[in-house]
Parts: sequence; C-alpha cells; structure tokens
Amino acid sequence: MTTQDLSATQPAAPGIQPNVDLLRFTTAGSVDDGKSTLIARLLVDSKAIFQDQLEAVERASRSRGDDTVDLALLLDGLRAEREQKITIDVAYRYFATPRRKFIIADTPGHIQYTRNMVTGASTAELAIILIDARKGVLTQSRRHGFLATLLQIPHLVVAVNKMDLVDYDQAVYRQIVADYREFAARLSVQDIVFIPISALRGDNVVDKSRHMLWYDGPTLLHHLENVNVGASRNLVDFRFPVQLVVRPNQDFRGFAGQVASGRIAPGEDIVVLPSGLRSTVKSIVTAAGEQNEAVIGDSVVLTLADEIDISRGDMIVRTRNLPQKSNQLDATLCWMSETPLNPQGTYWLQHTSRQVKTFIAELNYKIDVDTMHRHPAATLELNEIGRVQLTTTQPLFYDRYQLNRATGSFILIDPYTNTTVAAGMIRGQSRQISDLVEQETTPDLAAARKKSTDVVWQSGGIAREQHEQQNGHKAAVLWFTGLSGSGKSTVARQVEQRLFARGCRTIFLDGDNLRHGLNGDLGFSDADRQENIRRVAEVARLGFEHGNIVLASFISPFQRDRDFGRSLLPAGRFFEIFVKCDLEVAKRRDPKGLYAKALRGEIQNFTGISSPYEEPQSPELVVETDLQSTEEIVAKILAQLTEAGIIPAA
Repeated sequence: MTTQDLSATQPAAPGIQPNVDLLRFTTAGSVDDGKSTLIARLLVDSKAIFQDQLEAVERASRSRGDDTVDLALLLDGLRAEREQKITIDVAYRYFATPRRKFIIADTPGHIQYTRNMVTGASTAELAIILIDARKGVLTQSRRHGFLATLLQIPHLVVAVNKMDLVDYDQAVYRQIVADYREFAARLSVQDIVFIPISALRGDNVVDKSRHMLWYDGPTLLHHLENVNVGASRNLVDFRFPVQLVVRPNQDFRGFAGQVASGRIAPGEDIVVLPSGLRSTVKSIVTAAGEQNEAVIGDSVVLTLADEIDISRGDMIVRTRNLPQKSNQLDATLCWMSETPLNPQGTYWLQHTSRQVKTFIAELNYKIDVDTMHRHPAATLELNEIGRVQLTTTQPLFYDRYQLNRATGSFILIDPYTNTTVAAGMIRGQSRQISDLVEQETTPDLAAARKKSTDVVWQSGGIAREQHEQQNGHKAAVLWFTGLSGSGKSTVARQVEQRLFARGCRTIFLDGDNLRHGLNGDLGFSDADRQENIRRVAEVARLGFEHGNIVLASFISPFQRDRDFGRSLLPAGRFFEIFVKCDLEVAKRRDPKGLYAKALRGEIQNFTGISSPYEEPQSPELVVETDLQSTEEIVAKILAQLTEAGIIPAA
C-alpha cells in the first residue's frame, strides 16, 4: 500500500484528470447537520443525478414513512447508515458544471470516525463545515475546523444549515458567524467564508434564496466554481517516486510513477535518491504517446539518457531542488487502529513508494481536538492525534507537510497484521537530533575526529608496508555489522580461525569484550553508541597500521558511525560485511536472552526492539545467516579478500 497525501484508499474519478480545472472538497460537521443532504442537493440541482436514482430515493423515503424526500439516501449507501440516518463511511461523489469538475468526500461527523474525516480530507483543497442553525457552534464544529487546518486545507466554508428551521433569522446567522470567527482566530486559516443555507429546501446552495434577501454573498455552488484551485498544490518542487521499472524489451527501460509535485520536461537534469546518481530526462511516455511535459498528478513513464540503477522506492528529483533527508522525523499522527500505539513497537512506514521500518523514539503529547490543548500521553488510542518523534532504519527524502502534502505524508503499517494503523504528517527533522545526513554532501568525517590539545601523531618504527611484506598479506579491517543474534561474532571467529591457519596476522574486536573495559563507561543512548563505535574504529585503525587483518564484530546500528570507521582507512581496505538476518529469526535465536528482556521492557534502547538498525547502503558484502551455512559464508568472505588482493590465493 502506498500513500501520496494519504490517498491510497481513495478512488480515482473516471475521466477526471488532476491537471484539469478540478476541485476536491470535503464536508464535515456534527451528527445530523445535513452533510449528505447538502451534497445530494448539489448533485440534484446541478443535474448530476439520473431520474431513476431520484425515483428510488423517493420510494425509499415513502417506505420509511418520511413526509419529504430524504435526499441523504443518495449518499448513505451502507445499510447501517440508512437505518441510523447517519454517515459512517467516507463516500466519494463526482459531478461537474460548465465551469469546473468536482470530487466530494462526504465524511462522518461522529467523534469515533475522526480517522475517516482525516482520510477524506487529506487531498481536499476546500472543506465545508456545516453548522446546524438551531444548535450553533458545537464541539464537533470546532474539531473539524481544527482538523482541516491541521491537514493544511487552504479554504474553509462555514455553511450555516437549516436556516429554514429558524425562520431564516439573520440574527441567528450573525451570532454563529461571530462565535466561529472567535474560534478560528486561534487557527491558521488562510481563507474562510460563511454562507447561510438550507440544504433541504435548496436555499443558497445552487440558487439564491428568496427568503434571505439580507445575505448578499455568493451561493455555495458559485463559490465552489470560483474559489482559487491549486493553492495547496506544490507546482515547484519536482518529486517523482518510482513505482515500477518498465522494461518490455531490451531497447526500452523506463520508470513508472505519478508526479507527486512539481513538473518536469525532457532535457532537464535529475538526480536519483538515495543513490545520488545523475542523468537527464530523455522522454516522458504515456499511453497517448510521448509528452512535452509532466505535471503534478500525471502518471507517466520517464526514460533517462543514462543507464543507471533505479528501483521501486527511489525518488527522482531535480538536481538543484532536493528534498530534505533524514531518518529522524518530527511528525503528527492520527491513530487509526483499535489497537493502541505501542511506544516500544516497530512499524512499517510507507512514504510515497518507499517502505522502511520505524521506531517511536518519543511520544511528546496528544492533542485534545476539542480544546486544542496538549496532554502528556503514554500511548495513542483510536482516533487520537499526537505528536511523535520517529526514527527510521533508512533515511527518507521528504518535504514538510506544510510545503508539500504529497511528500510530507505517510502511513504506519502493523508489521504483523499488515493493517494501516496511523496516518502521519511530517513537521520536519526531529527536534532532538541534528543529523549529519541532513547535509547534501558527505562531510569529512576524519576531520571531525576528537583529539587532545598539544599532541602530535607519532609514527611507529616499522611502516605498515613493512609489516605487510613480512606477513605475506595486506592489512584490512573487516567490519561485521548486524542485529544482535544475527551471527556476526560466530562468522567473524571462524573467519579469523581460517586466516590464522593460513598464517595471517589478525586481531578480533568484539562489542561485549570492549564494553568490559575500554568502553565500560558507556551506555546505550544514541550518543554513547556513537562514542562506542568511534573508539572501536580508532583501535581498529591502530591494529591496521601494524599490518593486521582486524575483525570488528559490532551491531554498529548507525550508518554514519560505520562511515566514520571507513574514513580512517585507505580506499579498498575497509570491508563492511552486513550479516543479515530476519529480526524474527534473531528473536528466536536470542543466544543471550537479550530480546526477551527487551520485550519485557527490562532493557531500554535495544536495537531491533526500541532502537533502530540502519541497514548498510553499499556494503562490500552481504551474507544471510538465516539462509546460508556458516561454512558457505566464511568461504564467500575469504574469496572476497582474495579477489581484493588482501590475502594470497590458497
């Protein structure tokens, strides 16, 4: 399941293209405020309903004993909705006038269906908030106004409905307008319009009301036809998440997807993320043939001038217009599952076409959508909204939701049930962490090394090259990284035994051993983990300079720390060996009982449970201990060292 503006589950309108003059809008309000009736009135009066549909609604109304035709039956499709006379699910309807096409999301008003309102409103450019003129501004009216601004919907229409039931009293309307303006002053509302209507009678919906001559504003349909479309669409930042590699034959290789934002044309320079490879757009292909341009919402196939490796989940952007990059995210979550948020749990995060594992680094607070107050929270329940800090196992390429709804939104998926449990909006990089990966270019990690003042590096009496000549092999660092229980140390020990049998000089560095002494003062926070690996890398370098093959076996969960170790050595002498193993297999192995303790909450910041592991992006070698035998893996590593010229052939 993918998400762009959280719209993965929303149907596409037949024949309606996103780049045509199209308005997506949503309706919201308290229960029985007349949302479905209003939409039905729009459909009926704009001649978007067939006669047989109207006749069916008339028959259904008569069978229930209603005195008038219940237009809401046109939209309330579920049996439970019709029986209760409420909206439960999100209903999508399409209609058009000579001026514009429309997609409507009719969302439920009950508090227990907040998640449905979020889903329906996620792609909307305008929200109609209905208020019953008899009841005035209720909690639900405020709640939906808050959610609309949270979702960055640029236009709000407050439709004061059922004016016929208050004798079209202007004083009632004015009081509601004053009350809602007072509330809206606390929101970040770009544009708000008030319209008095009667959805049942049709007053000020499509035609001007003869009962409210005191109102000199537009009708609802007139406003919908003339409101500025595209205000929330990002037409500047080109973002193209790759969905599929298309290769029907050896002469064609293209990359299919939907333009999430911005526009692109043949001849423009692009960069592919995360690889950083650059090329130029050669052509834009659709079912109708090649196009001169692709804009936001277009589903196209891009071909490039160069043969470069691209796969699903990559993102194509302009070279001089890059998104942000981080694995530490500050986000707002709307919880959509009956199973509460597990603050210690692991979830899949689906962002555009890219899926990565994520951890809840911190739950800051939940938001009372009635008062907009923030409250401490241990978890999030169904329909609750909160602010969280997320840590992903691989960096995401994103824009803030405020700037780009397509690349600023995501969903969370339960890894065990594969159900969507939350929808999220990215506020920016985690406020807790300043990450090196935020920089566009890779920093000089070696230049950032710590050193005491007033010290000078002393070379040994014997150069590394002399050690290597005497040893009969070159020096190297083999860096084994992987989850706890993946088999890193087992593999590293057997590699060392085989190297020793060949007469090679080796040093074995193990995480537990170094924490018994050299690193015994460090804990397992992110900062302490970084310092732990920094010290290990420095020790490995000392062993390397003495001509040894250093075997370092450490979880080393963060890519930047492993990159630091690489930066200390000459090119071709650092071998990052990813000892890959499925997390569930590692849990079952659990040789030290650590996973069991972590799952019981006895160990904090445990990699794979409550702290992330960033899989290597470009390791020299990937071995899979849950699929290959140790003997096969050892032979593969030795063959790699032989091929690289580190050790002579056996």
